[in-house]
Amino acid sequence: MNKVFLSGNLTRDPEIRYTQSGRAMARMGIAVRRAFRSKNAENSDQPDADFFNLTAWEKTAEFCSRYLTKGSRVFVEGRIQTYSYEGQDGVKRSGVDIQVENIEFGDSKRAAGDSGSAPAKAPQKPARKDYDDFGRDDGDDIDVPF
Repeated sequence: MNKVFLSGNLTRDPEIRYTQSGRAMARMGIAVRRAFRSKNAENSDQPDADFFNLTAWEKTAEFCSRYLTKGSRVFVEGRIQTYSYEGQDGVKRSGVDIQVENIEFGDSKRAAGDSGSAPAKAPQKPARKDYDDFGRDDGDDIDVPF
């Protein structure tokens, strides 16, 4: 089984392109923080995150292009795909790409608009304006013991 789940922040805006047959494709990057720090992390140049390339297709690609931007927190479900190619210098290269099957927002709309300095507040419960069958408007449901 080839399945991967990632949670992180986009490192660049999704770039959407269309194939000759008209299929939408979006490419973007994601930074995923590591759960632990190595003992030599303070003295090393290694980042505390891993970076992956993401590729989304069709409606998922259009969703990413429309609603996601650099810095957006996302949850990604997909599969790993390897590839190889020969560079212009004649050297054979290979890489790994995450083929996105599902992507979801990882933060609220309000938090996405912030610079990340303060957590988003939970939305307030709207006041109840309707009446129950007995004409009472107390704003809360009453627990019935039977």
